[in-house]
Amino acid sequence: MGAVYQKRFYRDWFKSIDLVFFDVCELETDLRIGASRNLYNEALNSVKKYRKQLEGYIKENTRFLKSLEPIEVEGDVPVIIKRMVETSAKAGVGPMAAVAGAIAEMVGMELLQYSDEVIVENGGDIFIKTNVPRKVGIYAGNSPLSGKIAIKIYPEETPAGICTSSGTVGHSLSFGKADAVVVVSRDAFLADAVATAVGNRVKNPSGIKDAVDFAAGIDSVEGVLVIIGDKLGAWGKIELVGM
Repeated sequence: MGAVYQKRFYRDWFKSIDLVFFDVCELETDLRIGASRNLYNEALNSVKKYRKQLEGYIKENTRFLKSLEPIEVEGDVPVIIKRMVETSAKAGVGPMAAVAGAIAEMVGMELLQYSDEVIVENGGDIFIKTNVPRKVGIYAGNSPLSGKIAIKIYPEETPAGICTSSGTVGHSLSFGKADAVVVVSRDAFLADAVATAVGNRVKNPSGIKDAVDFAAGIDSVEGVLVIIGDKLGAWGKIELVGM
């Protein structure tokens, strides 16, 4: 939940004749949302609610914010906290590795009360529930593949999380050198945490296979794509198509 702002020009790729897109910003949280109609007020209220839960917990538990390794929590905690802890533990990373996917999914699930299709993008991490096949474009920095390929997503595969980590793009913490790691799961919390974990493992093209194998071994991960330069590796439900 850092305060660094970056122009998210890849949002220009969000084009749809059947959804209304709008932006919701609250402090560091900056969402692009697509739905059957403009749900700005509903989305803003949802964002405020979950930010309040996160900020309240972090204030009393700074280890939740700072840890780069899995942690445990005790007592009665908000669902968003509990799920961040559980999914990050599966990936072997700290709970904040799941925060963008967490916000995207929690807000997206609430908006499904008002729209039967919802897309929530949060810094490259996406929650999607769709009634028609859609393409999710892949931004991979200076890779020649950036903006050239997309993942095809089918209605029966949603709701789902499609989350991206990069060691060369953006301000998010990564210890690797991947231009893009994309993880697909029915759980956006998990997709975000695993994308971070996989990205940390990729130092050069020779590490792509091991990183993909690592993701494939985590329960509930449905697909993974790793891009470094002009090299890529993929596993699972990753149907690549042209932009």
